[in-house]
Amino acid sequence: MNNKRINFIVKVGVFAAIAFVLQVIGSIMSIKVAGFLEVEISDLPAMIIAFALGPVAGVAVEFIKNLLHCTMTSTGFVGELANFVMNGCFVFVCGAVYKRKKTRANAVLALTMATIVLVIVGMLANMYIMLPLYMPDADFATKFKLVMYTIAPFNLVRGTVLSVITMLIYKKISGLVK
Repeated sequence: MNNKRINFIVKVGVFAAIAFVLQVIGSIMSIKVAGFLEVEISDLPAMIIAFALGPVAGVAVEFIKNLLHCTMTSTGFVGELANFVMNGCFVFVCGAVYKRKKTRANAVLALTMATIVLVIVGMLANMYIMLPLYMPDADFATKFKLVMYTIAPFNLVRGTVLSVITMLIYKKISGLVK
């Protein structure tokens, strides 16, 4: 392996470990909306590395974080799957848009587009994958109301908060990452 590849793998590993620790802290603090939507910032390391190294690095951090979290889950892996699908898309869009042109304006565009994608993917994933697994006996109308009035607004706020935090800290720590 060349040094560039080793450097990439080490950075992804370090950021995945940080993301996992933040996810565990978020689970321990257990701030939840509607009983199952966790308020946490474990996606922040993935967003930072996606900005610094590209979308593949961010998605890899999300994958490793959720794989590690499977060892201590009580969701039957449904929560980790939901976390990876939604946040993987969020981080990928962030990194892909920002990679094309690394300016402040493009960072705002990347974060805005990623938040919109998070809301849409979150709605679809919950409606057709996650909620049928969690609530197999619930009717379509009940699931739809939950998605529209709880999950979508939650993801909009979460994406916005993560975006603001990323904008505030990325430039200050990007030198360390690179």
